[in-house]
Amino acid sequence: MLKPRSSIPRVRSRPRQLGLSLVELLVGVAIGLFVVAGAALLVSNQLGDNRRLMLEMQIQQDLRAAADIIVRDLRRSGYWGAAQTGVWHAGAVAVSTNPYTAMTPASGVAATEVTFDYSRGVENGAVDATDHSGFKLDGGVIKMKVGDVWQPLTDDRTLTITGFQVTLTTQEVGLSCFKTCAAGAVNCPPSQSLREVAVVINGRAANDASVQRSVRSNVRLRNDVVTGSCPT
Repeated sequence: MLKPRSSIPRVRSRPRQLGLSLVELLVGVAIGLFVVAGAALLVSNQLGDNRRLMLEMQIQQDLRAAADIIVRDLRRSGYWGAAQTGVWHAGAVAVSTNPYTAMTPASGVAATEVTFDYSRGVENGAVDATDHSGFKLDGGVIKMKVGDVWQPLTDDRTLTITGFQVTLTTQEVGLSCFKTCAAGAVNCPPSQSLREVAVVINGRAANDASVQRSVRSNVRLRNDVVTGSCPT
């Protein structure tokens, strides 16, 4: 016997949930923001380290290039195209004096400017305007002297020179003569000056004062200074 439809119990179904609740959405967004912030911080630090490393390499290369040019030019100091005429030998009656040996600063003095001479072009036995050379620190820039004109050697747009020091060291070595020097003779026998120059350059990046580097070079001058003479 069938029961009346009204007497059959009805089962109520729960409403089905679609998507995320507002709380879950906010939690997910917050977690995502933390992840993105951490990744952005990591990338920012990495870019900053790369930029600093590139600046350090550039500053170091610029300083090294400047030091190499200075050392190469200093090594030519005192070059004399007629050096053979200044050498004593058994048949020599007299010898010539090298006119290009002058250098400032004096030995043992640390200075921010160095000047010297060497023969350029045709040798005429005299120091001409074109034979002058030198280097100095001027307003954060190292300048190079060519003849009587000072020209910038470093670029102040990328590199600021904070220190430039040149120190000349001289060692005297006695020479011997073929003939005996007269009693009381001055600068007989002659002496030979062995010269060495120490160059120290300090610099920093023009746009980042925290990036600082320095280089140091020593150069032995090839052309020694001979003082005095032997008897004829």
